[in-house]
Amino acid sequence: MVNYLGVHSMRQLVKQVGLAAFLQQLVDAMEHDYRRWESFDKSARHAIHSPGGVIELMPTSDGQMYCFKYVNGHPKNTAEGLLTVTAFGVLADVDTGYPLLVSELTLTTALRTAAMSVLAARHMARKEGPGSRTMALIGNGAQSEFQALAFYHLLGVRELRLFDTDPAATAKLARNLKHLPLQGLTVVPCNSAADAVRGSGIVTTVTADKRNATILTPEMIEPGMHLNAVGGDCPGKTELHPDILRRPDARVVVEFEPQSRIEGEIQQMPADFAVTEFTQVLRGAAPGRNNDQEVTVFDSVGFALEDFSALRTLHALLHTHPHLATPIDLIPQMDNPKDLFGVLHAAPASTTRPRPTIALQEAPTP
Repeated sequence: MVNYLGVHSMRQLVKQVGLAAFLQQLVDAMEHDYRRWESFDKSARHAIHSPGGVIELMPTSDGQMYCFKYVNGHPKNTAEGLLTVTAFGVLADVDTGYPLLVSELTLTTALRTAAMSVLAARHMARKEGPGSRTMALIGNGAQSEFQALAFYHLLGVRELRLFDTDPAATAKLARNLKHLPLQGLTVVPCNSAADAVRGSGIVTTVTADKRNATILTPEMIEPGMHLNAVGGDCPGKTELHPDILRRPDARVVVEFEPQSRIEGEIQQMPADFAVTEFTQVLRGAAPGRNNDQEVTVFDSVGFALEDFSALRTLHALLHTHPHLATPIDLIPQMDNPKDLFGVLHAAPASTTRPRPTIALQEAPTP
């Protein structure tokens, strides 16, 4: 049998672990994995585009475990009462090829994306000074609460300035945050992106439209800002005016450069435009920022390593919360592995024998 983690069980898992603790575990897992960057088989995700959206596969492996994520992005879905983004994933044992876990990744992707935003900001945003505890959050849809809560719990943000072209989305986000025990948090709905950005040390853009949008323009950017550009995550979809990236005081950091050249904000830039991969910052090979006046940009498109970290975190948590895992009959269980045809016989005894547990080593400590 293979363990399955569905939406209901995922919700229960986060509740039992605690949201802040769960986010911190994701941050720790991603930091651990980015520090062993060379261990991973890396490739840009495979994407099939349609007029209304995109469907993608995101695989990677560290030689011990393999994972892939199926994920879509269809901005028009909300008009039909459907989610813009849905996802599921598989974690497998490399030695046997057997799957270990099949999991929902719609909620998990929102959580791991927020955790990755915080991890990058820890190394790139200013630690002190005016606005360092204030974040503008532009795009107040399905991903926004996760970003807001991750920055509140893990980075100490205490003022959120909100803007969305849909006022109902901003009202939804403000309402959801109001109903949570978030001591000391001030939430300020704003009338424009420029109003939200003014005085904010961190700016997170997480919009959904599949187009070359200009959410932030050069005149909005103040010295020392950290821009967390999350929404531009496929070809033809951007959020930042290219002149922001061209600023002489700007530092642009990406996850995996070959993928970001296709999908990130830097798809707007020439091939020789200089960027830094996040693993270099994390391991001290390059600075996250040089000084408090520098404008830092995390051009975040989402990379398979982050899903690997999330899936192995879920796999580990199910060992301590086994009641939340549902065994599914995905792989035939047989006495004679050469007699697959025998599985078609009516309820043979050989198909009911439990498969031996696969022991996996933990990833090495960096």
